[in-house]
Amino acid sequence: MINILRFGKLVAISILVGLLAACAHPISVGPNAALPREEARLVAKKVAYAMSDGDRAKQVTSPGGGGDSISYYPYRDLEKAIREALRSVYQEVSTVQSPTDARAAPGSEIDLIFVPTIKTTSHSPSALTWPPTEFNTEITCSVQDASGQEIATIKAIGQGRAEFEEFRSNFSLAANRAANDVSAKLSEAIRQQDKLR
Repeated sequence: MINILRFGKLVAISILVGLLAACAHPISVGPNAALPREEARLVAKKVAYAMSDGDRAKQVTSPGGGGDSISYYPYRDLEKAIREALRSVYQEVSTVQSPTDARAAPGSEIDLIFVPTIKTTSHSPSALTWPPTEFNTEITCSVQDASGQEIATIKAIGQGRAEFEEFRSNFSLAANRAANDVSAKLSEAIRQQDKLR
């Protein structure tokens, strides 16, 4: 009888440990800083970025530290990074559900449509803490003109790092830094393309 009780306790503990290990810690991977917007440098174009509600609802799970995982919504969280990058270059920026919507809207007169694809990776060598110490964010934008013709593809990769002493009050810090970095690099990549001015 005692052995059965001990066995039952061991099974219950094993299940509990398995469930805890399987849980992914939620974080936010968006930027925590804004890009400067210099009115004198803005390009006189109306642009839009296409992001559907389905994109915003996509959830990703990637590695953290201590064998744990983290979960987040890359499109929803990084939408601000994309918008900030575009607003630092162009006078008018709007959002649409799809490129077709931008072209169909009467009187929209949108010059360029940016269609982003987002990839992320995370890592931490720590065996004791779950927040990631390294986070990478890659944003690739297919850019279409008003007729729907693709005229350019731009890519920016942001990197963020944070150590335990830094992220004790912000478990998302490495991801936030990657978002700040990718937003600034995306802005610069746009400015370097003559076709996008």
